[in-house]
Amino acid sequence: MKSKSSYLVKTLQNGLVGGGISLLLGLVGIALAFGSTYVISGVITMGQIFILSPFLFEAFLSVRHAPSKEPRMLFLVGGLSGLVGGAMLAAFVLIGEVVNFRAVLVNASPDLFALLTFHLSTVPGILVLLAVSLVTGLIAAGVILLPERIRGALSQAVMVVVVLGLFRNLIVTVILHWGAMQYAFLWIFAQSGLKIISALIIFVLVGGLTYWSKGRDRKAIALKRSPHQQRVIRWSTLGVLALTTLLLPVILGSYFSEILDNVGIYILMGLGLNIVVGFAGLLDLGYVAFYAIGAYTLGILTTSEAVGLLHLSFWLAAPLALVIAVAAGVILGLPILKMRGDYLAIVTLGFGEIIRIVVLSDWLKPLLGGSEGIQLIGKPMLGNFVLANQQQLYYLILIGILVAGFISIRLKDSHLGRSWMALREDEDVAEAMGINKVTTKLLAFAMGALFSGLGGALFATKIGSVYPQSFSFIVSINILSLIIIGGMGSIPGVFVGGLALVGLPLLLSQFADFRYMIYGAVLVIMMLMKPEGLAPEARRRLELHEEAAGPGPQEEPPTIVKTPGR
Repeated sequence: MKSKSSYLVKTLQNGLVGGGISLLLGLVGIALAFGSTYVISGVITMGQIFILSPFLFEAFLSVRHAPSKEPRMLFLVGGLSGLVGGAMLAAFVLIGEVVNFRAVLVNASPDLFALLTFHLSTVPGILVLLAVSLVTGLIAAGVILLPERIRGALSQAVMVVVVLGLFRNLIVTVILHWGAMQYAFLWIFAQSGLKIISALIIFVLVGGLTYWSKGRDRKAIALKRSPHQQRVIRWSTLGVLALTTLLLPVILGSYFSEILDNVGIYILMGLGLNIVVGFAGLLDLGYVAFYAIGAYTLGILTTSEAVGLLHLSFWLAAPLALVIAVAAGVILGLPILKMRGDYLAIVTLGFGEIIRIVVLSDWLKPLLGGSEGIQLIGKPMLGNFVLANQQQLYYLILIGILVAGFISIRLKDSHLGRSWMALREDEDVAEAMGINKVTTKLLAFAMGALFSGLGGALFATKIGSVYPQSFSFIVSINILSLIIIGGMGSIPGVFVGGLALVGLPLLLSQFADFRYMIYGAVLVIMMLMKPEGLAPEARRRLELHEEAAGPGPQEEPPTIVKTPGR
């Protein structure tokens, strides 16, 4: 009885946590920002999903750890957890009728109360809120009771419907470029979100296909294929991916090409910082300095303004910008060779701030432009053809990513890459094994600065101007967050982190005001739930799972049988 009573308290706590998270999402403005964004037209908005999702998540946790797996117990636990969370929001609405929360909490507006009460009057709205919260908790219990195959199919179908409804405007923008084919797809969408009938059809199709695919034994099917068939499938898949990547600017248009360019530049810089932090274990918080050096060097050498030095073309100035960025990486590395951990982070942070202040100073204003920056930066040219717009520069950035990715892959398993990883694990042991700590660290900083300088040069030529405000400390934090979310030391993780942390906020303009808050929340969740990252390196995943699993079973010492003496 004691365990059941303590679990009841835990269920109540989970419900209160769910209600608190929902209330927080409302008070910071996220729910209101998506309050008019319908997922299914006339049925549910993304703001309501933000309000109800914490109830579902906390109820799911309560049901998952229930002491009894009887359906009656699970429905009781799930419903109680959801109802407690709803009661917390209902209490907030009732108190808001008497107390003016908006004097302290700006977002505690009538629009928020209308969202919480489903645009009904106070009493009916509270009753609906409690009923929906209860049903949400019961749904969590029902999901647990379903077989895993059905559960996976339903969750996949719900996710696809939510994503299509959320990205409705962006998808329609892309479809409008397809000429006559647009009419075959526009029937799916309403003025906001999906039409009800199309949402049902998509739900059934995605759920059915997922259920069917989960029932297939893919390993057995793969074993039945001949080596020639496997090669054909592998190369065909790579060919389709390569062709799709090349045609993305044509398919998506200029707006999405701009987003792809920004994501590509961050991925390029992420590949460089992944070498410094992920491979070598050197925490660099001033990485934006090399980004600024690459951009300003290209600007000085190619601008047609009076501050320009040589007025070179992009192809002549870019190698010089990379050389200067690498030299800056070596210069930074020399005085900090004996530092590690927090001390290293503080010194690199100081280096990044020094570069920013120098750029802003009046001392170098005749050369760097001061707060006014440098304009009229030259564009890349191929003969008489100028790579002037986002769609054309996409291919230049793509080439840079491919080169940087190829170098990273080759370095990872090379002697130098293994030396970096040895330093990351234990510098003293690595030095005792004969690894030259000075050379290895300097090469890590130099390679990281090379990729960052290339990213800065591409950024400068894309924008056509550079300003000190573009190279703040937060850029270094964004790139470091990108690596942590994707998986430190993982090259695929850099791409995943770039798409998740840079691409999604750019696609959803409603997230712009909450980007850094979401970054912080995601980092906390990642550290608690999946510290190895979304696409982790195999070695790091093994290390973290071994630590989580604890020591394995130990063998008993052999029994020594003493033979009596004669």
